[in-house]
Amino acid sequence: MSYSAIYTYAWDLAEVGIGEAVRQFAGLGLDTVTVAGSYHAGKFLRPHGRSGKVYFPEDGTIYFKADPNRYGAIKPAPNSQFSDADVIRQLTANGKLATNVWLVLMHNTLLGTRHPDATVANAFGDRYVYNLCPSAPEARAYAKGLAIDVTQSYAVSGLSLETPGFMPYTHGFHHEFALNRPNRWLDSLLGLCFCNHCSAGAKKAGINAASLQARIRTDISDYLAGDVDLSDDMAEAFWLADTRTDGELAAFLSWRCTVVTSLVAEIRAAVRKDATVAVIPSVARPTAGAWYEGSDLVALAEAAGVIEACFYEPAAARVKADLFDIKRRLRGKGKLRGILRPAWPDFASKAEFLAAVQALLDGGVNDLAFYNWGHIRAANVAWIAEAMQLTKGAS
Repeated sequence: MSYSAIYTYAWDLAEVGIGEAVRQFAGLGLDTVTVAGSYHAGKFLRPHGRSGKVYFPEDGTIYFKADPNRYGAIKPAPNSQFSDADVIRQLTANGKLATNVWLVLMHNTLLGTRHPDATVANAFGDRYVYNLCPSAPEARAYAKGLAIDVTQSYAVSGLSLETPGFMPYTHGFHHEFALNRPNRWLDSLLGLCFCNHCSAGAKKAGINAASLQARIRTDISDYLAGDVDLSDDMAEAFWLADTRTDGELAAFLSWRCTVVTSLVAEIRAAVRKDATVAVIPSVARPTAGAWYEGSDLVALAEAAGVIEACFYEPAAARVKADLFDIKRRLRGKGKLRGILRPAWPDFASKAEFLAAVQALLDGGVNDLAFYNWGHIRAANVAWIAEAMQLTKGAS
């Protein structure tokens, strides 16, 4: 089944109306609507919004009708705006385009605040409530419940899974603030999880997590107590050296990938068999950086079947380079899709955007998605129609 998709939100679809939105998408040459089924907070500028231009979605809620019996201790929070409406049901009933559901899994501040024991804990035990930990059984049950629920209750074509793993320390949390210079080494150490579930899992894998945690806690404390600042190249070198020379850290980072891969494999095994499961490995730039979040590209491709990579780069040449690296890592495993943003900050012109589309097509990526209908101007939406003309030429 082909996949030419537009990413979108329930509130944008509801405002325009399902029939009109589908008509517009089909007119662009698309065959799929990828709609958020679970999502986080935000502050979004809506260029073609009719009822307002700035929108604040409810944090950590879902946009479908959930069956609470499919979940454990952590249950999804319904979105109050859609208590009487079911946009995904309307989309599937319309039937003119396939409906793919985009699920944000472990990034959920609302549920993390309600269930702090199921969230990431740094080396000092500080909880990152924006990140449910993929090692926590309750969080894993929640993620699987979402995937099972939406594929069993709705005639959707598939799922796109985002944030299945460990999020970075630097996140963009509300009023995220520090009066010391950020750097890759410090941020990477602060982002490691040593919750009870991670510590126990690592120990079972033969890793001395307690020793590693104590060492990292000391390194961070010494750095913050001193007056040394790290330039970008030095911080990068320090972090690379740690990952290569500290065998415990290297093993721990590798073990994190098995945690995320096993979760995705469990989701793939549990959902409706004819539904596709794609993994968005990370929005890290370039995609190779996804490993830090526990996203082993080839392992995820084998577990899910599809990698849906974000080619969020400011030039066609960088898109082409990222594609080269992703294909090199996948070595032919799984299917590769690409997501592009036809607007700033990625592309300053239509010509550059179309060149990026052509680079993906030339590299064998024929399944494309465009992000995000509600965020981009009408003029940029029109670029998608020209991109779809290129795909016809490639087929």
